[in-house]
Amino acid sequence: VQLQASGGGLVQAGGSLRLSCAASGRTFSTYGWFRQAPGKEREFVAGVRWSGSTTRYADSVKGRFTISRDVARNTVYLQMNSLKPEDTAVYYCAADSRSLIWSTMAQQNVYDYWGRGTLVTVSS
Repeated sequence: VQLQASGGGLVQAGGSLRLSCAASGRTFSTYGWFRQAPGKEREFVAGVRWSGSTTRYADSVKGRFTISRDVARNTVYLQMNSLKPEDTAVYYCAADSRSLIWSTMAQQNVYDYWGRGTLVTVSS
């Protein structure tokens, strides 16, 4: 089982990027995106149930980021618009076999699988 995150890069403030998280080997019930900025702890960004019934966003990204999934490709996306320099971080994809409820989606320790991060750099 492997999670492969991709799509990071360098973008100017106000720009957009789309991150992808492809799962090989199986489909999980809940996916989450987390990020870790230099010198800071890793934090929750967004989460989604594979059924699509529940999504959750960190307050800092609400209205700018959208998490979605492509069932046919077994891939979860994070569309990031109106990027700000403070969005600069390494972004990680995580997955769990359970359908997590909204209140637990933001908890890092509940996710069973983690992918390698992809770096997003937003210049001012």
